[in-house]
Amino acid sequence: MKHALLHLLRAIVGLLFIFSGLIKANDPLGFGYKLQEYFEVFHIAFLNDFATVFAIILCTIEIVLGALLLLGIRSRNVASGLLLTIIFFTFLTFYSAFFEVVTSCGCFGDAIPLTPWQSFSKDIVLLIMILYIYKKRNEIMPLISSERAQNWILGFIVLISLGFGLYTYNFLPVLDFLPYKVGNNIPSLMIMPPGVPQDVYQITYTLKNKSTGETKSLTDKEYLSSGIWKDKNWEITGDPESKLISKGFEVKIKDLKITDTQGTDYNAEILENPYYNLVIVAYDLSKTDLTGIGNLNAIAINAAENFNIRTVFLTSSSAQDAEAFSKKNKLVMEIFYADAIPLKSMVRANPGVLLLKNGTVVNKWHFRNLPSYDELSAKYFSVN
Repeated sequence: MKHALLHLLRAIVGLLFIFSGLIKANDPLGFGYKLQEYFEVFHIAFLNDFATVFAIILCTIEIVLGALLLLGIRSRNVASGLLLTIIFFTFLTFYSAFFEVVTSCGCFGDAIPLTPWQSFSKDIVLLIMILYIYKKRNEIMPLISSERAQNWILGFIVLISLGFGLYTYNFLPVLDFLPYKVGNNIPSLMIMPPGVPQDVYQITYTLKNKSTGETKSLTDKEYLSSGIWKDKNWEITGDPESKLISKGFEVKIKDLKITDTQGTDYNAEILENPYYNLVIVAYDLSKTDLTGIGNLNAIAINAAENFNIRTVFLTSSSAQDAEAFSKKNKLVMEIFYADAIPLKSMVRANPGVLLLKNGTVVNKWHFRNLPSYDELSAKYFSVN
């Protein structure tokens, strides 16, 4: 009973660090995109190309620290590592919340989105618990006394943690928490269902009395209920201030607009196709894998010739770059354009591919685990 509180806090902190690390390691590209937002805020955008590397390393550190805390291995080093880590994350979440620069910290990836203030509050609680663990670090006893066994366990945990992040980076997340996951119907996630709560705003007016010069501020409700609008001596000055009081229903997909070079909207035509169609996503052509593009192009040729399957190519690169890329790689698919943000959410690969039917995501693949044309044909096209 003497160390009951210490054991309890070790369990909470250890499991939370493991969970947080695993959730982010499940989608290291997504966590990397979040790190890029912070890099932009702190004017260190030159690190953007290394964001995914940092993401995988940070996830590995979280998992390892959490696991070692539970096992009581290297308690002094682990307690120091936990303290430094939580101080770093607490600073980031406070900065995000106070200066409103990053709307979501990505602490638990897309699985559990938190507001900056929620993230900061969570980190404050964690900081208090970790400070206690740090103070009592010398009282933590390892579950396994053999130093050799501890080293083997440490190496195994590092290998598994790092390997998981590398696997999901190369072969898509094991669990997909994004709106374009397999089974979701994209068009239905782009509309506001009837009867759902709407955003509620409070409008504040600044009024000035023409006769006395007195000024006052009234909310829209106060303005109407007071009847001051009937008094010709009072006039509204400046622009009304709008403040969000309660958040209503938010559509899952609100930023996807597929266009051609002329800006014509092709959302309905592409997303509501009643037949199988392949959507290849390469948000940045300067960084896309050319071998993957070649394999996808070959599949598109066979699918069009044998089953009249339509293949479209989505990118956020310029039309000039896309045309040059298409000619150089002899692409046979139609090219359309969309913003990079939704394209990055569609599939965590560059390139990646979605198989759609009636707007529903039937399946999706990273270019590294792309099935062959024969496999696609046997499983999907031939039974269309």
